[in-house]
Amino acid sequence: MSNPVSTTLEGRVAVIEINNPPVNAASHAVREGLINAVLDADANEDADIIVVYGGGSTFIAGADIKEFGKPPQAPHLPNLIDEMEAISTPTVVALHGTALGGGLEVALGSHYRIALPTAKFGLPEVNLGLLPGAGGTQRLPRVVPIAKAAQMMTTGAMIGAQEALELGLVDEIAEGSDVRAAGIAYANKLLSEGAGVRPTSARAPSPVAEGELDAIRAKVSKAARGLIAPLKIMDAIEAAITLPFAEGVMRERALFMELMADDQRSAMIHAFFSERQVGKVPELKSGTPRDISVMGVVGGGTMGAGIATSALLAGLEVTLAERDTDAADKAFATVVGHLDGALKRGKLNQKKYEAIVGGKFRTTTDYADFADVDLVIEAVFESMDVKKDVFGQLDKICKPGAILASNTSYLDIDEIAAMTNRPEDVIGLHFFSPAHMMRLLEIVVGDKTSDDVVASGFALAKKMRKIAVRSGVCDGFIGNRILNTYAKALNGAVLAGASPYDVDRAMENFGLAMGLFRVADLAGLDIGWANRKRMAATRDPREQYSEFHDKLCELGRFGRKTGRGFYIYGADRSETKDQEVLDMIAAERDAKGIAPREISDQEIIDRYMAAMVNESAKVVGEGIALRPLDVDITLMNGYGFPRWRGGPLHYADTVGIQKILNDIKTFQKEDDFFWQPAPLLEKLAAEGKTFSDLNG
Repeated sequence: MSNPVSTTLEGRVAVIEINNPPVNAASHAVREGLINAVLDADANEDADIIVVYGGGSTFIAGADIKEFGKPPQAPHLPNLIDEMEAISTPTVVALHGTALGGGLEVALGSHYRIALPTAKFGLPEVNLGLLPGAGGTQRLPRVVPIAKAAQMMTTGAMIGAQEALELGLVDEIAEGSDVRAAGIAYANKLLSEGAGVRPTSARAPSPVAEGELDAIRAKVSKAARGLIAPLKIMDAIEAAITLPFAEGVMRERALFMELMADDQRSAMIHAFFSERQVGKVPELKSGTPRDISVMGVVGGGTMGAGIATSALLAGLEVTLAERDTDAADKAFATVVGHLDGALKRGKLNQKKYEAIVGGKFRTTTDYADFADVDLVIEAVFESMDVKKDVFGQLDKICKPGAILASNTSYLDIDEIAAMTNRPEDVIGLHFFSPAHMMRLLEIVVGDKTSDDVVASGFALAKKMRKIAVRSGVCDGFIGNRILNTYAKALNGAVLAGASPYDVDRAMENFGLAMGLFRVADLAGLDIGWANRKRMAATRDPREQYSEFHDKLCELGRFGRKTGRGFYIYGADRSETKDQEVLDMIAAERDAKGIAPREISDQEIIDRYMAAMVNESAKVVGEGIALRPLDVDITLMNGYGFPRWRGGPLHYADTVGIQKILNDIKTFQKEDDFFWQPAPLLEKLAAEGKTFSDLNG
């Protein structure tokens, strides 16, 4: 390929452009071109100052993902940045778009920085289980306050240009939108002022108060929930504060290599690439997405209001139907409340907010107002009879070619589609609550769903900034089917001797934000109760059924919404364990003749993972999920599975499929009906293969 880096001379200013579309990734060619261009400009007697900027829509937006997993080629990024910083010619980096990861590290290696008002900055390496490894952990704390440097690097969060200016990350914000002109103008200003080189590495670290670093580290450790990269970043920041720059860089390199060799890094790389692979499904090769700009939503409860909000934030027009005027007004207020929050968080500007509230969103009590929508999503009560009635009405009202979608969590999409004269236009779009915040969207493809409708679902997900996973039809689809299985396994652990509080503690120590029983209380115990009653007629008599959930519901204890569930909740949002729950479980054990024993946290996790992996293997083996990675993405983005463990099937590959199979056979001695190994799991173990071999 041609050199992606070029130099022109504008008066006494050497202007270096990086042009490696689409995001100016710091590929080998860019690194080589940039180091040569900088050294040539430094040696050019006609150049008194250098400007480096990115052509196109952005500065360097990070590493080149095509080079991930390949042996690195010189010049390496740390060497490039050191060379840039060490030259005798003052260097300005002009920033627009995003300067992320290595891009921001390049900017930190320059002597001066100017940015357009819309520029954004971040060091997101923590999201790959790594730390900034090209001097970022040593230079950033010399430019911005220590607390802010720690926050940026341990969370990967971006900041805008104005905040960057206030922090000292950039020296000036330019007017206008021409980044090249802004860089040249600033360079000429610096020349007129007689500005010289200003290497970041020569600066003293930002001051830190006594005890401040320990306080930051404690906060980071609590938020990390088992992810080690944030703690290694804190180690590197401490080195920046306590060691000379050169020694700090050596410490950063050692910490970086430790993370490179850790399983967490490979898990997060798996998650990164899987999120890019998950949208590659067969139907997209032949399907043509339909235009979706006007949407209808049936039902204004928690899910319906969240779906409507997500669609409005994506720029769609939305009409939401409710059963009566009071319910419609309540739904309208709920959506506007969500939009107010988006406005305050900067996710929505005032002009768009006013356009939405002023006309792009409306409510109705008449399905006839759906006559011209491109897609309508049903989000009513989880009852087949109710949903069939809704779809029968929509089929008569909606225009030809309109897509009819259900947000059902469990029910048979084919049975719902059979109520219409257009089953090819029916699809499941299973959002996760809160729908305007959760990223996962299960796209449930029925037997007769057309490829165009599937392609439309994925296109809508992209527009709404969701991660879409294709699922076949079964009870619970991918996620809830697996959830129901591992919930049964953990209920079994409770009957065997653990408490719900033991289970929650073990799961949270494993890396989940909330354990199973806390989640159930938050979601509402009545939701699971309704589903169990729906499935009661099909329950196999050999199943060891845990009754304590139902007993709580029979007492009207539905979790947080009623103040009591597995926990007792105070008006101040406090949470305490409930002895009555433990007594109820003990009574059930006695009635079933179960002698409780001590269950270790490790056994709880072994049960949790064995059940999850086993059911996941069935889901893949039956074709409900296309590949193991689809399961991993679903569980990480919809069910809180730790990203740094890479999803359940990546985890199985990491600990060994034979280990999972052995655990299943151990638990089989207690309950040989529930613990039946999946055929795919046994096949992979026998052939010495892994789930990753099936990802293609």
